[in-house]
Amino acid sequence: MRMRALGTAALATLAFAATACGNSQSASPAAPSASASAPAATTGAGSGTLVIWADPSRVKPLKPFADQFGTENGVTVEVKEISKDNQMTFLTASQQGSGPDIMIGAHDWIGNLVQNGAIDPVTLTAEQKAAFSEKAVQAVTFNGQIYGAPYAVENIALIRNTKLAPEAPATIEDMIDKGKELKAAGKVKEVLCLPVGQKGDAFHVYPLFASGGGALFGATPSGDPDPKQVLLGAPDSVKAFEKLKALGEKGDGALRTSITNENYIVNFAAGKCAYLVSGPWAISEVKKGGISYDITAVPAFKDGKPATPFVGVQSFFVASKGKNKALAQEFVANYVTNKDVAKALYEADPRPPALTAALQEVQASDPDAVKFMDAGKEGMPMPAIPEMAAIWEPFGIAETAVVKGGDAAKAAAAAQKAIDGALKN
Repeated sequence: MRMRALGTAALATLAFAATACGNSQSASPAAPSASASAPAATTGAGSGTLVIWADPSRVKPLKPFADQFGTENGVTVEVKEISKDNQMTFLTASQQGSGPDIMIGAHDWIGNLVQNGAIDPVTLTAEQKAAFSEKAVQAVTFNGQIYGAPYAVENIALIRNTKLAPEAPATIEDMIDKGKELKAAGKVKEVLCLPVGQKGDAFHVYPLFASGGGALFGATPSGDPDPKQVLLGAPDSVKAFEKLKALGEKGDGALRTSITNENYIVNFAAGKCAYLVSGPWAISEVKKGGISYDITAVPAFKDGKPATPFVGVQSFFVASKGKNKALAQEFVANYVTNKDVAKALYEADPRPPALTAALQEVQASDPDAVKFMDAGKEGMPMPAIPEMAAIWEPFGIAETAVVKGGDAAKAAAAAQKAIDGALKN
């Protein structure tokens, strides 16, 4: 989830929800490429073929398990690579009747996929659910039902250069003071490496915004995000934007539009800042740079609320319009929940496993995985409601405005107006 420069793309997803529900427009995304497939031992049920769509890093590790499942069930299992506009491609194919039986993707797709009738609930036993981290199960639960089998969890944390900053900061203020001290001494170029760019980055700045008292949505009686209560323009969110302004280019200089998704990790790896707000995807670059580092939770403002990061969960979904739904349920419920599958997927793309037993085995060789999980234990699962797609771009615009020194109340009001308009339409 290193992305979250969502903006227009996210709004396109929201727009597609309306398109898929009756608009005559049609999209023509690229079809999945050639796949790894398991030859069938005998002719199976239905069409005799189970089709899984996966992104490039998941195809190879899934193949042996697809082979095994195919042999045991007398079917052909095809694992097809799909690497562009994955959610949109799946939705379009689903509407056209040419989609897979199983789709792999992020849990925050769920609301849009359910709204468009693209996925079915996944049947997991109480024992299977208990085998996952509580946060992972919470993330894939929508309207009281589980819609995915989770396999990886990711969130951002504070990655610290321990030679420059030996101690984890207790507060955001402590972190900024230390960063400014190091910069004044000529030891670093930046106070903090957190991407803002010209369009903002709600994903990375959200822990600071939340600690400042800001909120995206109100809550339903069950505690889920309530799309009928958008709160970016609320007084507490204005105060949070004011705190971001104080950290910005006309304040402490910690948040800067010159720090982007393209340079924030490489700057840290080159020793240009002591603090990096990022996720597991940053670690390989940090190690290449030879940086001595530690991973802790993003600190909160002094007397502020917790600095809760977004938590993302990668999941397997059962397609509503798949040709072999019973087999798809079997694979997702009883293969994806297998420790060996979780470890294979982790080894191909090191994100902390959602399966507790797999995480326990991984931690011996990769303590960073556990540190990231600990840093996200108080995190908020990315809202899976379709309305979340309308948040990203207006939030980013407001963030950039205040980081440059703009009026927080005006920026928040403009964001609220843009979101309200998008949701109304």
